[in-house]
Amino acid sequence: MKLNSIIVEDEETSREILRNYVGKYCPNVSIVGEAANVEEALVLIRNIELDLVFLDVEMPFGNAFDLLDKVGDHSFETVFVTAYNHYAIEALNAHASYYLMKPISIDELIKAVDYVTEIKAKENALQDQVLVPKTNSVNGKITIPQQDGFEVLETADILYCKADDNYTEIFLNNNKKKLVSKTLKYFEDALSNSSFARVHKSYLVNVNEIRKYVKGKGGSVVLSNGKQIIVAASRKADLLSYFK
Repeated sequence: MKLNSIIVEDEETSREILRNYVGKYCPNVSIVGEAANVEEALVLIRNIELDLVFLDVEMPFGNAFDLLDKVGDHSFETVFVTAYNHYAIEALNAHASYYLMKPISIDELIKAVDYVTEIKAKENALQDQVLVPKTNSVNGKITIPQQDGFEVLETADILYCKADDNYTEIFLNNNKKKLVSKTLKYFEDALSNSSFARVHKSYLVNVNEIRKYVKGKGGSVVLSNGKQIIVAASRKADLLSYFK
Protein backbone atom coordinates (compact mmCIF):
# COMPACT_ATOMS: atom_id res chain seq x y z
CA MET A 1 0.00 0.00 0.00
CA LYS A 2 1.05 3.60 -0.64
CA LEU A 3 2.23 5.69 2.31
CA ASN A 4 2.22 9.49 2.26
CA SER A 5 5.20 10.69 4.25
CA ILE A 6 7.21 13.75 5.24
CA ILE A 7 10.78 14.14 6.48
CA VAL A 8 11.35 16.40 9.46
CA GLU A 9 15.10 17.03 9.76
CA ASP A 10 17.05 20.25 10.25
CA GLU A 11 20.14 19.13 8.30
CA GLU A 12 19.71 19.41 4.54
CA THR A 13 22.28 16.70 3.83
CA SER A 14 20.51 14.27 6.15
CA ARG A 15 17.17 15.03 4.47
CA GLU A 16 18.70 14.38 1.07
CA ILE A 17 20.23 11.06 2.14
CA LEU A 18 16.97 9.84 3.65
CA ARG A 19 14.95 11.07 0.66
CA ASN A 20 17.23 9.19 -1.72
CA TYR A 21 17.20 6.02 0.36
CA VAL A 22 13.40 6.05 0.58
CA GLY A 23 13.06 6.71 -3.15
CA LYS A 24 15.39 3.84 -4.04
CA TYR A 25 14.53 1.19 -1.43
CA CYS A 26 10.98 1.97 -0.28
CA PRO A 27 8.86 2.30 -3.45
CA ASN A 28 5.56 2.37 -1.57
CA VAL A 29 6.54 5.55 0.31
CA SER A 30 5.79 8.91 -1.29
CA ILE A 31 7.67 11.85 0.23
CA VAL A 32 5.13 14.68 -0.04
CA GLY A 33 6.98 17.31 1.99
CA GLU A 34 10.03 18.20 4.05
CA ALA A 35 10.53 20.41 7.08
CA ALA A 36 13.62 21.78 8.80
CA ASN A 37 12.03 22.68 12.15
CA VAL A 38 8.98 22.22 14.36
CA GLU A 39 6.96 25.10 12.92
CA GLU A 40 7.47 24.00 9.31
CA ALA A 41 6.54 20.46 10.30
CA LEU A 42 3.34 21.64 11.99
CA VAL A 43 2.21 23.37 8.80
CA LEU A 44 2.70 20.19 6.79
CA ILE A 45 1.06 17.92 9.34
CA ARG A 46 -2.00 20.16 9.63
CA ASN A 47 -2.48 20.43 5.88
CA ILE A 48 -1.58 17.01 4.49
CA GLU A 49 -3.12 13.65 5.24
CA LEU A 50 -0.10 11.61 6.31
CA ASP A 51 0.61 7.95 7.00
CA LEU A 52 4.22 8.25 8.14
CA VAL A 53 6.53 10.93 9.52
CA PHE A 54 10.31 10.47 9.59
CA LEU A 55 11.23 12.60 12.55
CA ASP A 56 14.66 13.78 13.69
CA VAL A 57 14.79 14.17 17.45
CA GLU A 58 17.09 17.19 17.79
CA MET A 59 16.06 20.34 15.93
CA PRO A 60 16.54 24.06 16.51
CA PHE A 61 13.82 25.76 18.58
CA GLY A 62 12.33 22.49 19.81
CA ASN A 63 12.64 18.75 19.38
CA ALA A 64 10.54 15.82 18.15
CA PHE A 65 8.67 15.49 21.42
CA ASP A 66 7.74 19.18 21.41
CA LEU A 67 6.32 18.68 17.91
CA LEU A 68 4.25 15.66 18.89
CA ASP A 69 2.92 17.52 21.94
CA LYS A 70 1.75 20.35 19.69
CA VAL A 71 0.20 17.97 17.18
CA GLY A 72 -1.77 16.09 19.81
CA ASP A 73 -3.85 13.12 18.63
CA HIS A 74 -2.79 11.92 15.20
CA SER A 75 -3.30 9.01 12.84
CA PHE A 76 0.16 8.88 11.26
CA GLU A 77 2.96 6.57 12.37
CA THR A 78 6.31 7.99 13.50
CA VAL A 79 9.81 6.73 12.74
CA PHE A 80 12.41 8.53 14.85
CA VAL A 81 15.75 9.23 13.20
CA THR A 82 18.59 10.29 15.46
CA ALA A 83 22.29 10.01 16.19
CA TYR A 84 21.58 9.64 19.93
CA ASN A 85 20.44 6.32 21.38
CA HIS A 86 19.44 7.77 24.77
CA TYR A 87 16.12 8.94 23.31
CA ALA A 88 14.89 5.38 22.80
CA ILE A 89 12.75 5.26 25.95
CA GLU A 90 11.16 8.63 25.21
CA ALA A 91 10.48 7.51 21.65
CA LEU A 92 8.79 4.40 22.99
CA ASN A 93 6.68 6.51 25.33
CA ALA A 94 5.76 8.71 22.37
CA HIS A 95 4.43 5.58 20.60
CA ALA A 96 7.06 5.63 17.87
CA SER A 97 6.74 2.80 15.36
CA TYR A 98 10.48 2.51 14.84
CA TYR A 99 13.78 4.03 15.96
CA LEU A 100 16.51 4.54 13.35
CA MET A 101 20.06 5.41 14.30
CA LYS A 102 22.27 7.63 12.15
CA PRO A 103 24.02 6.83 9.92
CA ILE A 104 20.92 5.14 8.57
CA SER A 105 21.11 1.44 7.79
CA ILE A 106 19.24 0.62 4.58
CA ASP A 107 18.15 -2.73 6.03
CA GLU A 108 16.76 -1.03 9.13
CA LEU A 109 15.00 1.58 7.01
CA ILE A 110 13.31 -1.14 4.97
CA LYS A 111 12.29 -2.91 8.19
CA ALA A 112 10.83 0.32 9.56
CA VAL A 113 8.79 0.98 6.42
CA ASP A 114 7.61 -2.64 6.22
CA TYR A 115 6.51 -2.44 9.84
CA VAL A 116 4.54 0.77 9.27
CA THR A 117 3.03 -0.65 6.09
CA GLU A 118 1.82 -3.67 8.04
CA ILE A 119 0.29 -1.45 10.73
CA LYS A 120 -1.53 0.68 8.16
CA ALA A 121 -2.75 -2.37 6.23
CA LYS A 122 -4.28 -3.80 9.41
CA GLU A 123 -5.89 -0.43 10.23
CA ASN A 124 -7.41 -0.22 6.76
CA ALA A 125 -8.70 -3.78 6.94
CA LEU A 126 -10.33 -3.02 10.29
CA GLN A 127 -11.78 0.20 8.92
CA ASP A 128 -13.26 -1.64 5.94
CA GLN A 129 -15.00 -3.99 8.36
CA VAL A 130 -16.16 -1.46 10.93
CA LEU A 131 -16.62 1.79 9.06
CA VAL A 132 -18.66 0.54 6.12
CA PRO A 133 -21.86 2.61 6.16
CA LYS A 134 -24.47 0.45 7.82
CA THR A 135 -28.14 1.02 8.52
CA ASN A 136 -30.38 -0.67 11.01
CA SER A 137 -34.13 -0.75 10.58
CA VAL A 138 -34.57 -0.52 14.33
CA ASN A 139 -32.34 2.42 15.22
CA GLY A 140 -32.14 4.05 11.77
CA LYS A 141 -28.48 5.02 11.99
CA ILE A 142 -25.62 5.06 9.52
CA THR A 143 -21.88 5.34 10.15
CA ILE A 144 -19.65 7.39 7.87
CA PRO A 145 -15.85 7.10 7.92
CA GLN A 146 -13.66 10.00 8.97
CA GLN A 147 -9.90 10.40 9.17
CA ASP A 148 -9.88 9.88 12.94
CA GLY A 149 -12.68 7.31 13.22
CA PHE A 150 -16.32 7.51 12.23
CA GLU A 151 -19.42 9.61 12.77
CA VAL A 152 -22.91 8.26 13.41
CA LEU A 153 -25.81 9.92 11.58
CA GLU A 154 -29.54 9.42 11.96
CA THR A 155 -30.83 8.38 8.54
CA ALA A 156 -33.90 10.50 9.19
CA ASP A 157 -31.65 13.58 9.33
CA ILE A 158 -30.39 13.03 5.78
CA LEU A 159 -32.23 15.05 3.11
CA TYR A 160 -30.29 13.81 0.10
CA CYS A 161 -26.92 12.61 -1.12
CA LYS A 162 -25.14 14.03 -4.16
CA ALA A 163 -22.39 12.39 -6.20
CA ASP A 164 -19.10 14.25 -6.53
CA ASP A 165 -16.85 11.97 -8.59
CA ASN A 166 -15.63 9.32 -6.13
CA TYR A 167 -16.96 11.33 -3.19
CA THR A 168 -20.49 11.83 -1.88
CA GLU A 169 -21.92 14.97 -0.33
CA ILE A 170 -24.49 14.20 2.36
CA PHE A 171 -26.91 17.06 3.00
CA LEU A 172 -28.59 17.14 6.41
CA ASN A 173 -31.76 18.83 7.64
CA ASN A 174 -29.76 21.17 9.89
CA ASN A 175 -28.27 22.88 6.79
CA LYS A 176 -24.97 21.06 7.26
CA LYS A 177 -23.29 18.69 4.84
CA LYS A 178 -20.67 15.97 5.03
CA LEU A 179 -18.17 15.05 2.32
CA VAL A 180 -17.33 11.34 2.36
CA SER A 181 -14.77 9.51 0.23
CA LYS A 182 -17.26 6.91 -0.98
CA THR A 183 -19.30 6.75 -4.18
CA LEU A 184 -23.04 7.43 -4.36
CA LYS A 185 -23.59 3.78 -5.30
CA TYR A 186 -21.94 2.87 -2.03
CA PHE A 187 -24.57 4.83 -0.10
CA GLU A 188 -27.38 3.62 -2.33
CA ASP A 189 -26.51 0.07 -1.28
CA ALA A 190 -26.01 1.04 2.37
CA LEU A 191 -29.42 2.73 2.52
CA SER A 192 -31.26 0.13 0.44
CA ASN A 193 -33.40 -0.92 3.41
CA SER A 194 -34.41 2.66 4.21
CA SER A 195 -36.68 5.07 2.36
CA PHE A 196 -34.07 6.41 -0.04
CA ALA A 197 -34.60 6.55 -3.78
CA ARG A 198 -32.01 7.03 -6.52
CA VAL A 199 -33.80 9.64 -8.64
CA HIS A 200 -30.85 10.57 -10.85
CA LYS A 201 -27.32 9.36 -11.51
CA SER A 202 -26.12 12.13 -9.20
CA TYR A 203 -28.82 12.13 -6.50
CA LEU A 204 -30.15 9.84 -3.79
CA VAL A 205 -33.06 11.37 -1.86
CA ASN A 206 -34.84 10.64 1.40
CA VAL A 207 -38.39 9.93 0.22
CA ASN A 208 -39.78 11.04 3.59
CA GLU A 209 -38.43 14.54 2.89
CA ILE A 210 -40.20 14.92 -0.49
CA ARG A 211 -42.90 17.59 -0.27
CA LYS A 212 -43.87 17.90 -3.93
CA TYR A 213 -43.56 16.13 -7.27
CA VAL A 214 -43.53 18.26 -10.41
CA LYS A 215 -44.70 16.47 -13.57
CA GLY A 216 -42.49 16.16 -16.62
CA LYS A 217 -40.70 13.54 -18.70
CA GLY A 218 -38.97 12.48 -15.54
CA GLY A 219 -40.26 15.34 -13.46
CA SER A 220 -38.63 16.71 -10.37
CA VAL A 221 -39.06 16.54 -6.61
CA VAL A 222 -39.06 19.37 -4.09
CA LEU A 223 -37.63 18.52 -0.68
CA SER A 224 -38.57 19.92 2.72
CA ASN A 225 -35.79 22.50 2.53
CA GLY A 226 -37.00 23.78 -0.86
CA LYS A 227 -34.29 22.00 -2.86
CA GLN A 228 -35.60 20.90 -6.28
CA ILE A 229 -33.98 17.86 -7.85
CA ILE A 230 -34.51 16.59 -11.38
CA VAL A 231 -35.79 13.01 -11.69
CA ALA A 232 -34.31 10.97 -14.55
CA ALA A 233 -36.96 9.46 -16.81
CA SER A 234 -35.55 5.99 -16.18
CA ARG A 235 -35.93 6.51 -12.41
CA LYS A 236 -39.44 7.93 -12.41
CA ALA A 237 -41.35 4.65 -12.00
CA ASP A 238 -39.18 3.53 -9.04
CA LEU A 239 -39.71 6.86 -7.31
CA LEU A 240 -43.47 6.95 -7.78
CA SER A 241 -43.76 3.39 -6.47
CA TYR A 242 -43.04 4.79 -2.99
CA PHE A 243 -46.29 6.76 -3.12
CA LYS A 244 -48.72 4.10 -4.38
